[in-house]
Amino acid sequence: MFSGIAAALGSVQRLMRRGEDALLEVETSLDLDDVRIGDSIAVSGACLTVTSRVGRTFKADISAETLSRTTLRNLATGDRVNLEKALRVGDRLGGHIVLGHVDGIGRIAELTPRAGSIVFGFGIDPGLDRYVVAKGSITVDGISLTVNRCEKNRFYVNIVPHTASATTLGFKKAGDEVNIETDILARYLEKLITAAPDGASRAMERTAGGIDLEKLARYGFVK
Repeated sequence: MFSGIAAALGSVQRLMRRGEDALLEVETSLDLDDVRIGDSIAVSGACLTVTSRVGRTFKADISAETLSRTTLRNLATGDRVNLEKALRVGDRLGGHIVLGHVDGIGRIAELTPRAGSIVFGFGIDPGLDRYVVAKGSITVDGISLTVNRCEKNRFYVNIVPHTASATTLGFKKAGDEVNIETDILARYLEKLITAAPDGASRAMERTAGGIDLEKLARYGFVK
């Protein structure tokens, strides 16, 4: 589990294909002294398992599933990535609960300077927009961000100068792809609300009104 607070940037040394899978090698200024083989590191939002570590460099395997769902498949030597080590009990949760399980790929639709910050507009898959709410949390390339506002299949966030300088968002441009992880709490809530009372599987109910008191009462959440 992660917090979405990128600790450092990494530089891709190589992405070597191994059939449908791949091996990623990253060099970084991030302190790796406490990283052991088998530990997790979020690489631009995707949770990877460290398979070897030498000095400031670590390697991680990338499965075919991860390659198909993330922008990691497009990495090339010299590309920069956001890095975060897994949380430990007692660490500060400066962002929000991030699993490192990317839901889909978004695309930068627009960048608008505003005072000292930049407002990013991200286009997302139609299946994800129901999990994005104004003033809620979302993860973009492993970075915990607050949603300013939402439109159909698009959301906007404000990137302050520190975030721009400390992460890959500082050199992104319109049209670039990013990894998107929605708030896991929204997904659990949706499943709880739409689950059958007896625990049996049921197709998701989709109503124009969304969740209301009648629906909550029907599944036993309110009386």
